[in-house]
Amino acid sequence: MKILYIRTSTVQQSSDRQSQNTEEFDYILEDKCSGLIPLWERPKGKQLKKLIDSGTLKELTIHSIDRLGRSTLDVLFVWKELTEKGIVIICRNPHLRNFNERGEPDMFSELMISILSTMATFEKSMIKERQMEGIRIAKAKGVYTGRVINTKETPEKFLSKPKIKKIYEYLSSGYTQLEITKIMNCSYSTVNKVKRYKMATGYPDASCNTKG
Repeated sequence: MKILYIRTSTVQQSSDRQSQNTEEFDYILEDKCSGLIPLWERPKGKQLKKLIDSGTLKELTIHSIDRLGRSTLDVLFVWKELTEKGIVIICRNPHLRNFNERGEPDMFSELMISILSTMATFEKSMIKERQMEGIRIAKAKGVYTGRVINTKETPEKFLSKPKIKKIYEYLSSGYTQLEITKIMNCSYSTVNKVKRYKMATGYPDASCNTKG
């Protein structure tokens, strides 16, 4: 099955630019919602996930790569998930695809995705650097306290953090702990802590976004 996936931010916004040359597709799925909503949580995104999980979807076409997610990391996450399932992804603008016509990995697209991955890692490191700089300035002014001594964070509070949920998603998708530390710009001990909690508690699916 071949599907064209379209997303516009509002009901009023036209999707004509994304919906040209649609004769080859079995279905066209269109979401009208903010790009801040993860793909698998959007109304049509949920339908798309069901087709993927059932093995029905063979080829997915999008107008631009940002239709897949709200950030570079989200895009990479979806791209890797679909590629591992053998689903062909075709991006029209710019022209990218994970597999060529012979079913082999498309080397140019692999290079572009690798560059995006490097940019995402750099972006995370810059955010971390700005955070640390802010802490240093706050400490110099005597207004930074950090965590109060002898306080202990509960597992529930730890697992409810957005960053921890994202780490859990990567663990569930088969990423190694070392890969996750690079992607999320976090320590190995943090990833290991998430893994320990996952094994001990099962970390219910309702608390993460791996299912649509």
